[in-house]
Amino acid sequence: MQGFSGLNIFLLVLGGGLAGFINTLAGGGSFLTIPLLIFLGLPPTVANATNRVGVFLQSLTSTRQLHSHGVFPVRFSLMVAIPAVLGSVLGTYAAMMISEAAFKKYLAVFMILMTLVTFLNPAALRPRPSADYSFRRWALLWLAFFGIGFYGGFIQAGVGFLIIAAMTLTGYDLVAGSATKSFVILLLTCVSLAIFWIGGKVQVAPGLALGAGSMLGAFIGSHVTITRGNAFIQKFVVAMVILSAILLLLK
Repeated sequence: MQGFSGLNIFLLVLGGGLAGFINTLAGGGSFLTIPLLIFLGLPPTVANATNRVGVFLQSLTSTRQLHSHGVFPVRFSLMVAIPAVLGSVLGTYAAMMISEAAFKKYLAVFMILMTLVTFLNPAALRPRPSADYSFRRWALLWLAFFGIGFYGGFIQAGVGFLIIAAMTLTGYDLVAGSATKSFVILLLTCVSLAIFWIGGKVQVAPGLALGAGSMLGAFIGSHVTITRGNAFIQKFVVAMVILSAILLLLK
């Protein structure tokens, strides 16, 4: 990792820890880590790819933690992960094909769009409890998660907010929704990271520094999810929605 000092490594571990905690409970942690990687000297598309190392490790940690506490709806999560993974393949190849200059423009556009999404405050939307998963509801879920997967493969930042919003089509609370979110992000990130790796876009050392902090942050975030419950997660998501929107507007 030529050009990265001990201070830079410390900043990446610290930033990864904060992002891991934020992503486990809500989403938007990559709004911190992608700009941090760019600030430390990585080209935007390389920063976008390298960030996936931390996201993968934090999602793996949080999924294992939440599954061990019995709040993980496995069958449902597998069903919605299928279209998300398919979408992530297309999104990742789209990110691989564009230039650095074009990616900067797309990043700016998506940041503005994600600001609008965060202002909608998906945590305030109540899930509609129902055991009847009609064909129409499954079709809406698959379409929504395919789009989420494409966005996750292309940029990743803020994808957790989109998953929380899509979970309002289910009957699950925010604790089970957080478990599904971590699992879906784990799978789509695994696929996109592999594609970025083959394309030579991933810088291992800064990615592992992010990952080390992200795993710790995800571990703490998973514990908070279980012990504090649905009401705390909703308040935390609201806070992160407002903070993310402010940061994006300032950028």
